[in-house]
Amino acid sequence: MAKIRIFTDTNGDLPKEIREAYQIDYLKMCVAIDGQVVPADSDWSLWSAHEFYELIKKQRVTTTQVPIEEFRTRFAACLEQGEDVIYIGCALPLSSSVNTGAVVARELLAGYPEREIYCVDSKNVCNGEGMLAILAAQLRDAGKSAKEIVAAIEEKRAYVNQFVTVGSLDMLKRSGRVKGSAAFFGNLLGVKPILVSDANGQNVPVVKVKGRKTSLDKLVEMMKEAVVAPEEQTVYIQHADCEADALYLKEKLMELGFANAVIGIIGPVVGACIGGGAIGIWAFGKKVEMVV
Repeated sequence: MAKIRIFTDTNGDLPKEIREAYQIDYLKMCVAIDGQVVPADSDWSLWSAHEFYELIKKQRVTTTQVPIEEFRTRFAACLEQGEDVIYIGCALPLSSSVNTGAVVARELLAGYPEREIYCVDSKNVCNGEGMLAILAAQLRDAGKSAKEIVAAIEEKRAYVNQFVTVGSLDMLKRSGRVKGSAAFFGNLLGVKPILVSDANGQNVPVVKVKGRKTSLDKLVEMMKEAVVAPEEQTVYIQHADCEADALYLKEKLMELGFANAVIGIIGPVVGACIGGGAIGIWAFGKKVEMVV
């Protein structure tokens, strides 16, 4: 059986130690600041997370999908080494990277008819995407074929449960998700939306609460309702430069019986869209069937 290389992308927000432990690679998206486009590094080589989240308070930062040449270079290197490829990418409503990867894969496979490349829409983002890449790596290490792994991921992706809240409504206003007046008065009144990922991977607000601590407690409450078999899994906590809140959530989530909790930092691509102070939790649970 051919060796299988597992890829996610910057939006998977997997910290280096987890990527190394599971032998997962990632494809870099890009961020643009003042017209300068740079690779979006999950390991924060260009800025610290704190510097980045301070920067986006003052400057507009835009993001791009994984560049074609990144796909071409990384996929070609795997094929040349006799490896098959599984790329688990950001939800298509949020990024067209999976489609771009599939186009490059067809182009490259013409020269390697014995190899396989699968580009899989995770229908999730951030650690929801990352969790599926970890599962793919576990299945690979258990001896499953690339085709078997893809089938398992496509079935399991519907059971990823995400609950996220924001530090302020400013970034949602910039992206057009809330009106300027609503953001102004919402910030003034301390309104905090709770965002979930629907069945297609679109992030949508489903609940609004008042106050930061209330919003954190609401995340835990919603996860308690959604999670299945917490004692058999890890819950993932990602934050945008608000570590104290992440530690608070870890304590509360462990009370739900999770086997483990992992804290990470929301990376530059997701962070540029949602802003500093955002925080979210991810675990496998009930099937997500809502479609917006």
